[in-house]
Amino acid sequence: MEAASVSPLSRKDASASNPYEVFFSLVYPARIKEYEKHWCDRYDFLLTQGYKLRTRYHPDWTPSWKAPNTKQKNPVYCEDAHEHVIYMVMDARRTEDNSKVCIKRITKFSNEIAIAKYLTSEELLSDPKNHCLPVLDNFVDPEDSTISYMVMPLLRDFSDPEFGAHGEVVDCVTQLLEGLTFMHDHFVAHTDLTTVNIMMDAQPILPQGWHFSSRDFAPNGYENLKPLARIDHPVRYYIIDFDGSIRFSPGESPVVKGVGGRDNDPPELMTPHIPFDQYKLDVFTLGNVFRKEFQQKYLNLDFLDGLIQIMMTHDFRQRPTSQAVLDYWYKTRERIPIASARWPLRKPTETIVETVINTVAAARSGVNNLRYLFEEDKRTWANP
Repeated sequence: MEAASVSPLSRKDASASNPYEVFFSLVYPARIKEYEKHWCDRYDFLLTQGYKLRTRYHPDWTPSWKAPNTKQKNPVYCEDAHEHVIYMVMDARRTEDNSKVCIKRITKFSNEIAIAKYLTSEELLSDPKNHCLPVLDNFVDPEDSTISYMVMPLLRDFSDPEFGAHGEVVDCVTQLLEGLTFMHDHFVAHTDLTTVNIMMDAQPILPQGWHFSSRDFAPNGYENLKPLARIDHPVRYYIIDFDGSIRFSPGESPVVKGVGGRDNDPPELMTPHIPFDQYKLDVFTLGNVFRKEFQQKYLNLDFLDGLIQIMMTHDFRQRPTSQAVLDYWYKTRERIPIASARWPLRKPTETIVETVINTVAAARSGVNNLRYLFEEDKRTWANP
């Protein structure tokens, strides 16, 4: 008897008929994306420099959920399933001590490495007001001399997770104003001091770490993060990305032409053909950060009103210097009740139920804060 013919459709891979597996194959493709390939190609080179990339970027990578005899077939629970979309940066482990670092790919046309190394030299790093991101290492690409790599500590966006208490805002504003003044004291204008260029060392509030490519999850790529409160576990904030920064010589005028950065609000950028003070541009843009990230997001931060107003003075000629702003802030901070440090931040969009909960929390916090009246947090509240 002649065997019945078998349709190609009936021989189709069983996995392809499973809608869940089809979905996961689209969301978590078992291949490296084009913009990730550069890091795969440099895996061995970076290893010789003392930095080990994640398993996903090993030249012989096999997706863990596709490996023979694996028990975990669902890529959702696999760390190596998460692709990285920001092609110019990558995380790694320093083989010397297994610490996590960030490696940034930079072209030779940028002066970022030179300025960053200057601001974080051994001598300048000893200044507690220095909040510039340290450079741990740098080296040139083995195949393209126009590309260099800069190794830095692994940081996180400064507002992720969100701020939770008044004292956390006070601490952040203090650190950033001190960092701005430090830069200007050493003749560097950042020119793009916006939210994306302000980060924090989140290790104190996220001691378990996080996945570099999926920052809402733990290092394993699927467990939720459980951040601690900044008010109990203070973080340090950093100013990063000196790609467009200008280093002046002592005595050189900072009034030059410029195009600014991501913030289009500074009035002087409306007439870029007219020279303006690059230091004063930094003052405005940082004031705008405080306005957008604190004043507009949270209630009852009236102590920031005067600060933001002077920092965003329309005419840069009338705008105060970073040192004058810092002095103004120190005086303002002295008038903020110490007991308010733990008051929970409230948002304009909160519901009635949230208002009641936050009011009760504030009352309990007020009782708890009585002991802080005579035990000031020297880091947050006291003048240097």
